[in-house]
Amino acid sequence: MRKILILVVAAAALSTAACNTIAGAGRDTQAVGSAVTGAANDAKQ
Repeated sequence: MRKILILVVAAAALSTAACNTIAGAGRDTQAVGSAVTGAANDAKQ
């Protein structure tokens, strides 16, 4: 029973860390997309 509890706690901690990592990657990707869009608009003018 104790091993199962440890595994559940470890899985919960890893899934929380993974969610934060994916959210951060999404924000980074969005920032790059905004920069590319801005550069394209500047080049167009």
